[in-house]
Amino acid sequence: MNEEIDAIERNQTWDLVDIPADKTSIGEKWIYKTKLNEKAEVERHKARLVEKGFAQKHGVDYDETFSPVARMGTIRAVLAIASQNNWPVYQIDVKSAFLLDKEVYVDQPPRYEVKDQEHRVYKLKKALYGLKQAPRAWYSRIDSYLIKNGFNRSENEPTLYVKTDPPGNILLVCIYVDDMIYTGNLMLEEFKTVMQKEFEMTDMGLMRYFLGLEVDQSE
Repeated sequence: MNEEIDAIERNQTWDLVDIPADKTSIGEKWIYKTKLNEKAEVERHKARLVEKGFAQKHGVDYDETFSPVARMGTIRAVLAIASQNNWPVYQIDVKSAFLLDKEVYVDQPPRYEVKDQEHRVYKLKKALYGLKQAPRAWYSRIDSYLIKNGFNRSENEPTLYVKTDPPGNILLVCIYVDDMIYTGNLMLEEFKTVMQKEFEMTDMGLMRYFLGLEVDQSE
């Protein structure tokens, strides 16, 4: 939970303010998850601060919500290409919050209320999990970043990005909400380093579990 709060504050996600008389705040809750590895052993414990987005009102604190996600057929195709070419497939998990286009006020997180400031709320500058527009905010951010940095978005799959560097070098990136897999023979380590500098991300190493798929990578 401390790591989650630290990441939120590091990204300058919110400001503690007095709520305007004509606004209402959204509640928050902690969600806990135990991530297991392929041997069903505990890999890490995860705490996520989630907004109660069901309290949001269309046109007031959100507009557009749609965000594309990768199709399973696309993910299988990427894995097949990687297997044929003997490329490693890596996975990274996004922690960052992303810019909002509406005013949103949220309660102080349970167990992290500021002493003597309990009556105040946070005004969000960036989207957090649970907000209706959070997936769209993330997709818009990563889409513009990848295209600006030389990737081409697939015409048939808006979550698949390809970067080429002739002769024969290629980097494939596939996005599913806040999870990302990538493979190829072009600057894999450099890509990971750049992404971790630009965004708050967790390096998951070689892809092992993704959307219910168990993957065993070997020669």
